[in-house]
Amino acid sequence: MFSIQKWKCSWSLVASVASILALVSVVHLFLFPVVPSFDYLRTGHAQSTCIPINESTNGGKDNVLQSSQHVLSLDTQFPADLHKAVVYHSAPWKAEIGRWLSGCNPNTTTVKVVETIGGKSCKNDCSGQGICNRELGLCQCFHGFSGEGCSERLHLDCNFPGSKDQPYGHWVVSICPAYCDTTRAMCFCGEGTKYPNRPVAEACGFKINLPSEPDGPKLTDWTTNDLDNVLTTNGSKPGWCNVDPADAYASKVHFKEECDCKYDCLWGRFCEVPVLCTCINQCSGHGHCRGGFCQCEMGWYGMDCSIPSVLTSIREWPQWLRPAQINIPNSTEQAGKLVSLNAMVQKKRPLVYVYDLPPEFGSHLLEGRHFKFECVNRIYDARNATLWTDQLYGSQMAFYESILASPHRTLNGEEADFFFVPILDACIITRADDAPHLSMEKHMGLRSSLTLEFYKKAYDYIAEQYPFWNRSSGRDHIWSFSWDEGACYAPREIWNSMMLVHWGNTNSKHNHSTTAYWADNWDRISSDRRGNHPCFDPDKDLVLPAWKRPDVGALSSKLWARPLEKRNTLFYFNGNLGPAYEHGRPEDTYSMGIRQRVAEEFGSTPNKKGKLGKQHAEDVIVTPLRSDNYHEDLASSVFCGVMPGDGWSGRMEDSILQGCIPVVIQDGIYLPYENVLNYESFAVRIGEDEIPQLMKILRGFNETEIQFRLANVQKIWQRFLYRDSFLLEAERQKATFGRVDDWAVKFLELGDDDVTATVIQVLHYKLHNDPWRRQLARTNKQFGLPQECMIKN
Repeated sequence: MFSIQKWKCSWSLVASVASILALVSVVHLFLFPVVPSFDYLRTGHAQSTCIPINESTNGGKDNVLQSSQHVLSLDTQFPADLHKAVVYHSAPWKAEIGRWLSGCNPNTTTVKVVETIGGKSCKNDCSGQGICNRELGLCQCFHGFSGEGCSERLHLDCNFPGSKDQPYGHWVVSICPAYCDTTRAMCFCGEGTKYPNRPVAEACGFKINLPSEPDGPKLTDWTTNDLDNVLTTNGSKPGWCNVDPADAYASKVHFKEECDCKYDCLWGRFCEVPVLCTCINQCSGHGHCRGGFCQCEMGWYGMDCSIPSVLTSIREWPQWLRPAQINIPNSTEQAGKLVSLNAMVQKKRPLVYVYDLPPEFGSHLLEGRHFKFECVNRIYDARNATLWTDQLYGSQMAFYESILASPHRTLNGEEADFFFVPILDACIITRADDAPHLSMEKHMGLRSSLTLEFYKKAYDYIAEQYPFWNRSSGRDHIWSFSWDEGACYAPREIWNSMMLVHWGNTNSKHNHSTTAYWADNWDRISSDRRGNHPCFDPDKDLVLPAWKRPDVGALSSKLWARPLEKRNTLFYFNGNLGPAYEHGRPEDTYSMGIRQRVAEEFGSTPNKKGKLGKQHAEDVIVTPLRSDNYHEDLASSVFCGVMPGDGWSGRMEDSILQGCIPVVIQDGIYLPYENVLNYESFAVRIGEDEIPQLMKILRGFNETEIQFRLANVQKIWQRFLYRDSFLLEAERQKATFGRVDDWAVKFLELGDDDVTATVIQVLHYKLHNDPWRRQLARTNKQFGLPQECMIKN
C-alpha cells in the first residue's frame, strides 16, 4: 500500500523524514484507533448508518436506483399534521423540509474524500513572528507584525495625535498616558514600575473629577493624566503601578478604584494572577494562546491550530480526519521543498470547507480587545476554570468552534458542498472604538461601515487566493453576521451567499435601519458599497439563536419542562420599555416603538407619571424592573414576549429555554429557524397593529392548543443551545486539568440536536433542494439517495 523512496533531503527536512517514517509504523492506529473517541459532536447530528430505503445490503448502486423507483412518495410517507408541520428529530419542520429530512437525511451514505495535508513552506518560516499556512504557503503574522515573512514590525499607537488642548488626542478606548505596547495598542505601567505588565486601562491613568451634584457621576478628564497617583510609591495616595496586592488586600495602602484588570490573560484585583487567554478552541491543544492568537506548534496551522501539515505526526490528527488511509507520494521532495500528502477519509455530506483567513479577520480582533468579556463566550478565572459570559454575541465564537471540530469539516475544497467564511464581526462591533488603527474616523463614526469594509476585504482575499468563489458566484458560501441588524450592511459582492444572522428583517415593512443607536445605522452607507439588498432573504439565509450561558440551576430544575398547571402568569415581559420609564432608553425609535406600545397597554409597573398600562391585569407582567430570578419568572409563565431592542434581542432564546411559549411581535422580521421550522406549532405571532388585542388573543387559546405548543417548546429547546461548544470546552478542561464542573455534567446529560446539528440538517436539505444546484444533480448517485430524494431537473 505504501512506497517510500530514498529522500534526497537536506538537514532542514530531517524532521519531515522522521514524520513520514513514523507514519508507516503507526498507520494501523488510524485504520483502527486504539483510544476511544471523545468526539461529542457526533452524538447530536442525524448520523445514522442505515442504508437507503429498500436497499438490499447485498445490492449495488444500480440496485438502489432501481428499487427506489417503487418507494412511496415522501408526501405519502410523511403527511403533515393539522398545523402543516412534519416532525423530524422531535422538531416540527415546515412540511417540505420535514418530509425530506425524515425520508432522506438518515439514508445518506458515506463518501470517500481525499484530504490534502499541506506541505508548502513560507518565507523565512515567518521569521518566528507568525504561523505558516501550509496549504497556501502564506504567513499569518502575530499582532503587530506584517509582511510576506512577518519581518515588518508595525507601530500601533494608543493615542490619536495630540494638540495643545488635547495632549493625548481625543478619546479612544486605548488612550494612554503611560507605556503603550505598540504591537497591540494597549496601555501598561511600563519599565521603572514594580509591576510593569499591569494594565493602565482607559480611565485608570487620567484625572477623575468628583460629581458636581449629589449622586451624580464621576467624570474623567481625558486631557490631564493622573500619573502622580498611578505611579506613586506613597501608600497613602491612591496608587496602582507600584501597589503590592497583599498590602492592598490587607488595606495597608490606597489604590485607585478606577483602575481594573480589564485585559485578558490576567486575573485578580491587581492583575497579579496569569491565567489562560481565550482563543478559538483553545488552539486545539496544539499551540499557545497568546491573548487571542494561537501560536501553533511546529507543523500545525489554522486559527485554532487544528490543521495538520506533513510535518505533523498522524498520531495527533484531529477526529474529523480519522480514520484515514494515507498515500505517500513516490517523491516526497520536489526542488528541495516538501510536497503534500493525501489522506482518504470517509465522511457524510454536507461537507464544509472553512477558510483559513488572515488573522486581521479573527485572531487579531481577539488579541487586541481591551475588555476581556468582549465578543467571547468564555474567559478563565484564577484556577483556570471556565467562566461563561453573558455576551449575546458569543454565539459567533461558539458556532465557529463547533464547525472547526465537526465531522462535516473537510480540507478538500473541490469536494466541499459549502464554504464557511469566518469573520469575527462580534469583535468588530464591540471593539470599533478600541484603538486608532481600526480607522473609525474614515467611516463617519459608523461601526456598520467599518464592518462592511472587513467583509469586503475578506471577499477580495478569498477571490484572489482560492478558486472556489467563481464556481457558484458565492452561492455555496456561508457568512456569519452577529450584528444587531444582521446582514443589512453586507457588501453587495457577497449577497448571493447564505447569511447566518440573528436579525431576519426582510425589509418588507421596516425597510430602513431600525436601530436607535446612531453608530449602527446603515442608511448612510452608499449603495455602491452595500447594494440594495434586504437584510434577510428567507429563501437562502438562516437566523441562528443568540448565545446564552449555561444556567446549571435552570437545567437541574428542568424549568423548560415545567407543566402548564405550574405556570400562573399568562404573559411575561421584563426589559427596557423606553422613555416613559425611569432609566428607559430615551429614543422613540428604540424597539421600533413596539415595547413602548405593549407597555402603554399592559404595563404592570408605574411609569414616570405613575400610571399603569391601560389594560393592566393581575396575571400579566410587563415591567422594566430587573427580576431577582428571571429564569424562574419565565418558567412560571405561559406566554413570553419576544420584541426587538436595537435590532434583535435574546428574548426568543429566554422563552424557549425556560419552556415558555414565545409571542413574537415584529412584522416582517424572522426569528431563529423561522423559515425552516413551523412556528405555528410552538409560538404565537401577533401583528404590531394587533397589540391592543394581545391579551384577548392569548386568552382565546384553549387548553389543548396551549398544551400542544408547550409540548413542542419542550421538544425543541435544545436547538437553541450551543451544546457542542460547551462539550468541546468540557473535553478540554477534563484533558488539561482533570476538571468536570457542574455545567459540564449537566450538558453531558443532554443528547438532542443543538444549534450546530440544526444548521447541518438545514445545509443538507439545501444541498439537494436549492434550484441552482440542479446543475450538480449528477452527485445524487454518489450520495446513494432514494429516487424521491434526488434533485428534479
